[in-house]
Amino acid sequence: MKISVNDKPIELQNGKSLRDLLQQLSLDSKRGIAVALNSEVIPGEDWGKKQLTESDRVIVIRAAQGG
Repeated sequence: MKISVNDKPIELQNGKSLRDLLQQLSLDSKRGIAVALNSEVIPGEDWGKKQLTESDRVIVIRAAQGG
């Protein structure tokens, strides 16, 4: 299936969760990450429960230090 992550197309197998996607992108263990699925912010404890479907839009934001 095709989804987009930060406006970039990605091919993903059917039946994958949001956590599976983050693992594939090596982002699942990063701290300071916020994830939105189709404009809805998903709490970290729910990443494994959210199944991805064709044409989903995922936005991943990483907090940065600085001023």
